[in-house]
Amino acid sequence: MNTFLEMIGEASTIAIVGHTSPDGDCVGSCLGLYNYIIEHFPKAGVQVYLEEFSSDFMFLHGAELVSHDDSQDVRYELCISLDCGDTLRHGGFGRYFQTAQKTICIDHHVSNKGFGDFCKVDLEASSTAEAIYKFLDDKNLSPNCAEALYMGIVHDTGVFKHNCTSKRTMEIAGALLSCGARSDYVIDHTFYNKTFVQNKLLGRALENAALYLDGRVIVSLLTLEDFKSCRAQKLDTDGIVDQLRITEGVEAAVFVYQQEDNVYKYSLRSNGAVNVSDIACSLGGGGHIRAAGVQVAAAYKETLDTILKEMETQLRKG
Repeated sequence: MNTFLEMIGEASTIAIVGHTSPDGDCVGSCLGLYNYIIEHFPKAGVQVYLEEFSSDFMFLHGAELVSHDDSQDVRYELCISLDCGDTLRHGGFGRYFQTAQKTICIDHHVSNKGFGDFCKVDLEASSTAEAIYKFLDDKNLSPNCAEALYMGIVHDTGVFKHNCTSKRTMEIAGALLSCGARSDYVIDHTFYNKTFVQNKLLGRALENAALYLDGRVIVSLLTLEDFKSCRAQKLDTDGIVDQLRITEGVEAAVFVYQQEDNVYKYSLRSNGAVNVSDIACSLGGGGHIRAAGVQVAAAYKETLDTILKEMETQLRKG
């Protein structure tokens, strides 16, 4: 048994935490590991802590048991951090990681410098779901575990089209299908299907979009008023930045939405010529070379100017 599974086997109480604003890989990773633990280590008490996530993910086994409450005064023997580039990304759930007797970090972000008693940052993995799979006994994966991990891979690879998709990624995806993951349902239900509100918000984002740097960068901002008029929430922004990214002639996309007065969330995407991870990290965020993000408490124009200036510098060098 590997160190990862040994630490799980030795713990009677386990917490699993992901990053703020959890995406498909974060939710899929957390619930995939949750299902594996309850099936293979039934004596352990396991609790997943995440901020509220898309209702599209609620079909995953155990999703209804995820706690969104970060105020509980409880300490765990083991806390496992998944898909987080640093401990600040835990948000309010960082208290469970900080007070646990032992800690594990599994991630795949290049911005992760390493933390926890046991840490594996798998830069070759397409997703944290893929990184976790490598630790598990792949001959004994249930459909519940397989489907959650499959969803994580689907979302971080953009349905296997991003350059992080490797031969190994496809082999693992195939193995998960053999274990019972439903490819058509996961992809259609969680990636392509959009609500009417989500489509309205996407339309507003496209309407607000503008081109910068001779058409090589596209930027769109959604304000609090935009959310109000569309009767939308931040969860309804999923997929907008990727739609901006595929605009013809564009090398990078910046999607921004206002969270409160003078607080903005920036999602950055690149088609290869820009390292958006470096830009996000310089502002206190993180992510991948082609996909990164950061939350900034500062004037929108000031931050956008900083981002565009760095993108211009990188594009000139390229």
